[in-house]
Amino acid sequence: MSLLVIGSLALDTIETPFGKAEYTLGGSATFISTTASYFLDGVRLVGIVGNDFPEKEIDFLKSKKIDLSGLEISKTKKTFHWHGVYHTDMNQRDSITTELNAFEDFDPVIPESFKDSEFVCLGNVNPEIQKKVILQLNKPKFIMIDTMNFWIEGKLNELRDTMKLVDMMVVNDSEAKMLSGEDNLLKAAKKIFDMGPKMLVIKKGEHGAMLITKDTVFCVPAFPLESVFDPTGAGDTFAGGFMGWLAKTGDLSPANLKVAIVYGSVMASLAVEKFSLDGIRNLSKEKILKRLEDFRNLTNFDFKSL
Repeated sequence: MSLLVIGSLALDTIETPFGKAEYTLGGSATFISTTASYFLDGVRLVGIVGNDFPEKEIDFLKSKKIDLSGLEISKTKKTFHWHGVYHTDMNQRDSITTELNAFEDFDPVIPESFKDSEFVCLGNVNPEIQKKVILQLNKPKFIMIDTMNFWIEGKLNELRDTMKLVDMMVVNDSEAKMLSGEDNLLKAAKKIFDMGPKMLVIKKGEHGAMLITKDTVFCVPAFPLESVFDPTGAGDTFAGGFMGWLAKTGDLSPANLKVAIVYGSVMASLAVEKFSLDGIRNLSKEKILKRLEDFRNLTNFDFKSL
């Protein structure tokens, strides 16, 4: 099975109570594709970087067997840069600087060799770009998009057009409520299903995530950690684990969707333990499976009848 990833590649400056990392590798496509590479070879990445993007990071992505045929390198502009500061409560952050740079010109043309991709993960970018990508593809088996309040508020009509073309959508709980106009997440999901997607993942931060389909509701907790060093890429890492597992197995059954959401949570929990991609740069299969087993033990219990 093949997985196509679309999104941003960035050089982030991140400050948390645990320290500061300057111009470190970030971006939705980076986290998604790196995470998915632990599940299958040849993840297909489409994005844009600037003339300052470190060659060592290109080499890193290649080392993960990520196909960079769709990566554009601007000759005149720098790489997308975001500077964020997290507070003691990691749910709170301030955006100090957002410099789109080369990403402002992102107008993806999908390579011919990528158009037959069976699984597609569209990171949090302009919904018009997401739609343009979908229309270039040859009937994928499964398409998932991520979005955020910025697009819900600023490009709702365009987002609704894109939603008609996808199988699954990923949002956090506040975005689900904003998009649907419902405070209850189950009611919100039904409203979102009417807009196109057949499935929904609702991210709830430190409270885990929910998988909702028309027939299934499944919840997974966030893995309890003593220290969260950098939550910046948690959502994208989750998407990479989720879609990586689905693309590896090619199985869209309710049971396998549940496994996928657990793998997404596993990978996100590993990512936030270090800055940038450092938590997922060089994972062993054994470490991933150990965290998976720890997740299983969180919710496994012997049923006793009344």
